[in-house]
Amino acid sequence: MLSKEKIARINELSKKSKGIGLSNEEAKEQSRLRREYLETFRSSMKNTIENVRVIDPNGEDVTPKKIRDIQDKNNLN
Repeated sequence: MLSKEKIARINELSKKSKGIGLSNEEAKEQSRLRREYLETFRSSMKNTIENVRVIDPNGEDVTPKKIRDIQDKNNLN
């Protein structure tokens, strides 16, 4: 999870870029922070998807085979 300070800085740089623009250093910082944010988001989303169980209205597990295979590989069953 990205810290609140880093998220605030991303938003600050975004607002500044739309207004007066960014210096080269600020643009590099913004790029680095965005990349870090996306890596964190993707990792979190992957973890969520790999740990989900899909249950139909009849109570049967209908989790896709690909996800079940990953769960079996990671001993999550």
